[in-house]
Amino acid sequence: MTLSRLAELSADPAASFVLIARDGADTVELLSGEVVDVDLLADIPLDRDGAPREVFALVPYRQVRERGFVAQDDGAPLRCIIVDEHLHLPTAELLGALPSSPVPLRDGGFDIADEEYAAIVERVIADEIGHGEGANFVIRRDYTARIDVDDRTAALTWFHALLTHERGAYWTFAVFTPDRIAVGASPEAHVVAREGIVTMNPISGTFRHPAGGATRDTLIDFLSSTKETEELFMVVDEELKMMSAVCSDGGRITGPHLKEMSRLTHTEYMLRGRSRLDPRDILRETMFAPTVTGSPMQNACAVIRRHERKPRGYYSGVAALFTPNAEGGHDVDAPILIRTVYVNDGELSVPVGATLVRHSDPYGEVSETHGKAAGVLGAIGAIDRDPAATARADADAPGEPRRLADDPHVAALLSSRNGRLAEFWLNPQGEDFTGPFEGRTALVVDAEDRFTTMLAHQLRHLGLDVTIAAWGAVTDADIDAADLVVSGPGPGDPRDADSPRIARMREVVARRLDAAAPLLAVCLSHQILADRLGIALTPLDTPHQGLQKSVPVFGDDASIGFYNTFTARVAPGVQSVGAAEVSADPVSGDVYALRGERFASVQGHLESILSRDGIRTLERLVAHALT
Repeated sequence: MTLSRLAELSADPAASFVLIARDGADTVELLSGEVVDVDLLADIPLDRDGAPREVFALVPYRQVRERGFVAQDDGAPLRCIIVDEHLHLPTAELLGALPSSPVPLRDGGFDIADEEYAAIVERVIADEIGHGEGANFVIRRDYTARIDVDDRTAALTWFHALLTHERGAYWTFAVFTPDRIAVGASPEAHVVAREGIVTMNPISGTFRHPAGGATRDTLIDFLSSTKETEELFMVVDEELKMMSAVCSDGGRITGPHLKEMSRLTHTEYMLRGRSRLDPRDILRETMFAPTVTGSPMQNACAVIRRHERKPRGYYSGVAALFTPNAEGGHDVDAPILIRTVYVNDGELSVPVGATLVRHSDPYGEVSETHGKAAGVLGAIGAIDRDPAATARADADAPGEPRRLADDPHVAALLSSRNGRLAEFWLNPQGEDFTGPFEGRTALVVDAEDRFTTMLAHQLRHLGLDVTIAAWGAVTDADIDAADLVVSGPGPGDPRDADSPRIARMREVVARRLDAAAPLLAVCLSHQILADRLGIALTPLDTPHQGLQKSVPVFGDDASIGFYNTFTARVAPGVQSVGAAEVSADPVSGDVYALRGERFASVQGHLESILSRDGIRTLERLVAHALT
């Protein structure tokens, strides 16, 4: 019955259905039902006629506009399938029923030439990262080709290939609707919410297995890479921003782990916290994964808009399955839409991106996109697979222990990464906060960097009653009413006289200083405060994006994470400017912290996972400002 039902749906070009193989399962789920396109995540119809319904949704990248971020609009619909039928097909039987003859490609190639893509990478590093617009950005291009096989037959063939040869994917899936078909093997659960527990799964770093398969030594080389390690830490920071926005306990880090797939290995962490939000609200607040956008998220969207040649469609969006739960609400399971092939009217598209950081080599990132596209095309059987890698993949049955992850030296190397991280985020935090500043209020002014959500969580941990307000929405009355104003971080050049955002943050800092009212200024706002005090601002020779440093903070050395391209700088040895105390680098004069009557500031991000001494230093600075 179940296989015949699949054959019936496959033969009907008007039918809409989804095939999902979850990691470790011995069945494939078949979901079918009516298609409904909606405008907003809140419109996803989880209830009909008073009854909860299971809903599968394809969420395009353009939905990020719901968060007020910019995106090219290609009209890709937020497509929902209202599930009427949910069957489980034995994987072994299904494989025997699916088509398996390879689907030839013709006229294949990237939509952007290698030289053009390398030039884009150079511009992003120089003009965006180099000017303080963010720590990392993901810029994509598409591999395209034509096929001469029916779209649905091709997609079922590719799904067969993925089921046969791929290992370790979180979801292997195929989505069929009349005008949109997608087939993929996503390694990453972007966000999952079950029974009030929210989980996010930041993955970064791509180790492509060499000919003959991965070995202990080649993996150790990968794990020792500064670029790969920094990428992962920056991604964890970015997803903790999201967790702190949706979870009452902020989110706890576990890991790192190896994500081993047939031809690729990634490093990953797991983030967990508690939330009472509607799953659609959780999905909105976590759009989208920094692994495929960048950091900070809002500015990453602007950088993508400036540098990508065309809209993203569903690339970097999510596939979300909303399932009714015993409490009368819905759980959600939402893998990220990467490692995915799209086909429409005989045209295949494989979007791939590279994560650009300050260390990036333009042609190295070109190679990264080639490798990612080849990985997808090889997995679906569209190009030749590496025989040795295929043999290794076929030998690894689902559920078997991963040999490389079990190697003691590899495990020790992974575990050692946590020695660099803040214990605050590695330990349970709870939800009932009592601290030294209980009974005081704090207003955190967000300058377009959601590090403010992590900062707010730490301030609550110290006992403060915290409100976050965007720079464009905060009023003078709000600024005056709070016991403590935290003027927050943000991207950009603090010297930019034409930026309304920079201008408003200057007003926030000036208003509190003029009133002698408690102020803590962080990162961008620290630079604005320094400028008001007459301290020079200058670009760093090399941006400090995701950099951990041990720095002096008023007689106490502190391990702090930095995300800055500009710095306040004094002559080496200067310890005060006017009435303000200065804590600066003894050699360069870079100013790490300032304090004076009722104010304090810090260049680094005390809330970052890289700030091992973050919460302790935050308490010291807040205490000074409030005293």
